[in-house]
Amino acid sequence: MTTLAIPVRIDDALNAQILSTSEDKIQGFLPDPFSEIARISGVPRDAVFERIIAMLRAGTIRRVRQTLMATNLAPGSLIAWKISPEKLSAAFDWMFQKDPFSGHVVIRSTDAETPGSVYRLWTTLKVPQGFSMEKHCRYLMTKTGAESFKLMPAKCLFVLGVGHVRRKSMEPGSRADVPAEVHNTNIVELSDLDWKVLTALKREFTPEELNKAHGSAVGNFWNERAREAGVDLETFLRVGQSLNQRKVIGRFSTFLEHVKTLKTGEQVTKYNALFHWAVPAGSEMKAGQEVGRHHIMTHGYWREGGPEFNHVNVMGVAHGTDKQLVLAHKAAIDEHLNEAGIPVSYTNVFWGGRSEIKPSEIAPQAYRDWCVTQGLDPEQMR
Repeated sequence: MTTLAIPVRIDDALNAQILSTSEDKIQGFLPDPFSEIARISGVPRDAVFERIIAMLRAGTIRRVRQTLMATNLAPGSLIAWKISPEKLSAAFDWMFQKDPFSGHVVIRSTDAETPGSVYRLWTTLKVPQGFSMEKHCRYLMTKTGAESFKLMPAKCLFVLGVGHVRRKSMEPGSRADVPAEVHNTNIVELSDLDWKVLTALKREFTPEELNKAHGSAVGNFWNERAREAGVDLETFLRVGQSLNQRKVIGRFSTFLEHVKTLKTGEQVTKYNALFHWAVPAGSEMKAGQEVGRHHIMTHGYWREGGPEFNHVNVMGVAHGTDKQLVLAHKAAIDEHLNEAGIPVSYTNVFWGGRSEIKPSEIAPQAYRDWCVTQGLDPEQMR
C-alpha cells in the first residue's frame, strides 16, 4: 500500500485501535516500544509502524517520542502571566518560538470575572538543575512586557497521560476503583553518561527514522539513538533501564494535535479545561488522589494558587469536543469529592484558547547555550 493510500484519519477503525494504546499506555522505557503497542492493541507490528509513520507524515500525529518525568529532572512550574491585551499575542509568540524551556503555552479565559481571570497567558516551565526559575521568569518579563507572574510548582502529581482517542466516548463519572497513585517531584541527579543517553532518547522521531527502525531487526529499535549518544546498543539499553528504575522515564507516546484542525478535517479536541479546586489544608493529597481517579483527567496536581486564585490547591486538565460534556465531567468530580467528605470552598474553570505545545528543554548545557544567545551570563541565572 502506498503512503497516499494509507488511512490517516483518527476515526479510521485500525488507527483508533492503535492510538488508543500508543497515546499513553506504553509506560516506561522498552527495548522495542512498537512491539508493545502491537501486543496491547492487537494490531500487527508491521501495521503499527505503517499507520503511525503515515499519520506522522500527514500531521495527524504531531510527534512521536519517549517522554520523561521532567518534574524529576529539572525544577518546573505552571506559570500564570498578567499581560495587557495588546501585548498578549506577541508574548505568546515569544514564549513559544524563542524560549525552549517553556513547554505548554496557552491563552486562557473564564466564563465570568473571577479571581485570577486577569491572568490570560499560562505556560509550563522547566529550568535545568542549578538555574533559577524566578530569574528566568523575570528575564521573560523584559522580553514580553508582562506585568507580573505567578509561579505554581507542583508539590506532587496524580495524573499524567494524554489519551484523547480512548477518552472520546467516556461517560461523566467514569473512574478507577482505587485512588490515583501519588508521584513525587524530587529531583534526581544524573551522570554525564545518563545525560548523553537521555538527550538522544528524548528527541522526537522523524518518519524516516521510524521507517529505518521498522526495517531493522526486532530489538534494534534504539540502535541509531545509541550511535547518536556515542555508546553501543547494550550500554544504551542498560542506561535506559536504569533511568526507568529511577523513575525519570515517562512513556513512549504518539501525540495528536489537541485543538488545531487536522488536514483530514478532524479536530481531536475542542475544549481544554484547567480545573481549580480549593480544599482544606491537609486534604490536598486525598483530594488530588480522588480527582485523579476520574478517567477523563489527563493531568492532576497539587499546586498552590495563593490569594491570586482564591487559594486553590488542586488543579487538573480535561479535554473534550463538547463544552457541556466537559462541564458534566467536572460536575461528576465535584459530586465525588463531596461524597468522599472533602469540602470544596471554591472552584473554577479556565478554558484554553490559542495553544502550542512543545517539550521543554531540560539539559543544563542547553540552558547555558541559550543564555549566550540571549546575551546573558549563565552564572547570573543561578
